[in-house]
Amino acid sequence: MTAMINDTGEANNRIATAATLLRHARRVAVLTGAGVSAESGVPTFRGSDGLWEGHRIDEVATPMAFRDDPRLVWRFYNLRRANLRTVQPNPGHFALAELEQRFAGEHFTLVTQNVDSLHRRAGSQRVLELHGNLSRTRCMQCHAIEDRGLDELGELPHCPHCNGLLRPDIVWFHEALPAATWEEAALMTSLCDVFLVVGTSAVVYPAAGLIVAAKRSGAKVIEINLAETDASYHADVRLTGPSGALLPGLLKAIG
Repeated sequence: MTAMINDTGEANNRIATAATLLRHARRVAVLTGAGVSAESGVPTFRGSDGLWEGHRIDEVATPMAFRDDPRLVWRFYNLRRANLRTVQPNPGHFALAELEQRFAGEHFTLVTQNVDSLHRRAGSQRVLELHGNLSRTRCMQCHAIEDRGLDELGELPHCPHCNGLLRPDIVWFHEALPAATWEEAALMTSLCDVFLVVGTSAVVYPAAGLIVAAKRSGAKVIEINLAETDASYHADVRLTGPSGALLPGLLKAIG
C-alpha cells in the first residue's frame, strides 16, 4: 500500500512538473506516433514479427511492391481505410487539439507519424503529417494529390483527370519524407521551448531525430508512453500510461 501511495505521489509530481513547463512555454511542438491512434482501435499493423497484417513490409509498403503488385498493395491499404471508417478520435486527440488553442498561430505545431487523420478530426489545425495520409491519393502519371476521404476506391483506382494509376499518398520505405513538411517540422522543433513526445517508440527515423534536435536546441522534453522507449533517455519528464488518460489530466493540471 505504501509503495502504491508513493507511486501515485510521484506520478502526480511528474504531471505537475510537466504542467508547469507547458504553462510557461511560449512555443510547443508535439511528436505523435502509433500509440495515440492505437487507443482509438487503429491497429499498428507492424507486429513484433516484422509483418504488416501477415505481409512482409517489402510486399506492401515499398515503391517496388507497388510496381510489382499494385492490387495487393491497394488491397492492404483499402483494408486500413475501411478500418478507419469504424474508429473515432480518443480523449488524447481532443486534449492535444485543446492544448493547441492555448497557443497563438505558429506557437504550436503537431508533428505526426500517423496517417489516419484522427488529429484533424479531433480539431487540431497545425498538423504536419510526416508519413502522408490514408485519405489522400497521388497519381503516378499527372502527380495530382487529392483527398478522397474514406470512400471505397476499388481494387485498382485510377486518376479521374488523366486515368493514370493512383497510389496511396503514403511515404513508403525507401522514400524520402515530403521536403516542405520535414523542413517545417525541423524548424518548429528548433524554436520550441517544450517538445512533447506522445505514443511513439522513437525508432523510426528521421522522425525520431526531432527528439534529439529539440533537446539540443534547449527545449524541455516531456514523454508520454506506456513503457520506456528510445526517447526516454532524452526526456526531462516521463509520464507513463495511456495518452488518452494522461493528456486530459495534464490539461487539467495546466489550469
